[in-house]
Amino acid sequence: MQPVRILILGTGGMAKNHADHFAAIPGVTVVAGIDTRPEQLAAFQQAHNIPHGFASVQDAIAWGEFDAVTNVTPDAAHYATTLPFLAAGKHVLCEKPLATNAAHASEMAAAAAKAGVVNMVNLTYRNVPALQKAAQMVRAGAIGTIRHFEASYLQSWLTQPAWGAWDKEPQWLWRLSTRHGSKGVLGDVGIHILDFATFIAGMDATQISCLLQTFDKAPGGQIGEYVLDANDSATMQVRLSNGALGTVAATRFATGHLNDLRLRLYGMTGGLEVRFEKAESHLRACLGDDINTGTWVDVDCPAVPTVYQRFIAAIRGEGPADPDFARGAALQVLLDKAEASAGQDGKLLAV
Repeated sequence: MQPVRILILGTGGMAKNHADHFAAIPGVTVVAGIDTRPEQLAAFQQAHNIPHGFASVQDAIAWGEFDAVTNVTPDAAHYATTLPFLAAGKHVLCEKPLATNAAHASEMAAAAAKAGVVNMVNLTYRNVPALQKAAQMVRAGAIGTIRHFEASYLQSWLTQPAWGAWDKEPQWLWRLSTRHGSKGVLGDVGIHILDFATFIAGMDATQISCLLQTFDKAPGGQIGEYVLDANDSATMQVRLSNGALGTVAATRFATGHLNDLRLRLYGMTGGLEVRFEKAESHLRACLGDDINTGTWVDVDCPAVPTVYQRFIAAIRGEGPADPDFARGAALQVLLDKAEASAGQDGKLLAV
């Protein structure tokens, strides 16, 4: 078994998940962390038994005793911090979105291809069994030619405190402020639902229109240093490469839904319904003669490897690097087009 040494770039909340998951994979060792905040870095190293710590990307590369990097920095830092590791020939797993604009994402994808290293984007919901099973069924022709779909990503953390006090905690407030690097719900989870829908459908989007809405959440639209101007809800219309039409929605005001994704996909010979609710996935199908009576049945969905396991498998030559930076760049084009459409009152734009 090929040993793999991992360096974790960024030691915020999500970094704990990366450290725990990688440490649980046989033959994988987390050997170093990077953070500009010395106290937080030291605490992270101690909590996860990580022997080395660095204050900068340059210092870590100069040391060099690692095989792969997992980039868990804030969105706006992905571009600048990933490119040096690619140039150094290191494999990279990057949190989503790959970048904050299509030009940077495309440059990162090109640099990864040139370096010839394993490159992947952490699109979390690729780990959902129902998503992978549905994609397999579509590719096997189970529902025939797709004609219509509807997808939604539903969160409610602006209407309840289950995840914490959004109006008091910086980890939530920054997501509501463009000045703090947020692209709103479109940039935060829009990438997930767009990937969810188009990956299962097995087709690219060719046109998109979008409306965005920001709601009043505090007197004067500001809490402390945070100007609450990032979008809270997004609705999109999408045309796929075969002409199929669909709607895609994302919101932080879906009262009653903590963190739920849904997709309904309709083909000429069947339909599929994918749900990820309360951290559990479900798949239903209406196939064959059942389409005459509108009868839907549950479909068993086997467990699938996590993105961490797939990343290591790709490094070891045991599986594909999917989703890769090229996929992340393609999704960023969709996000940029959606944002541009919203700036033109929902004008339909070619992708």
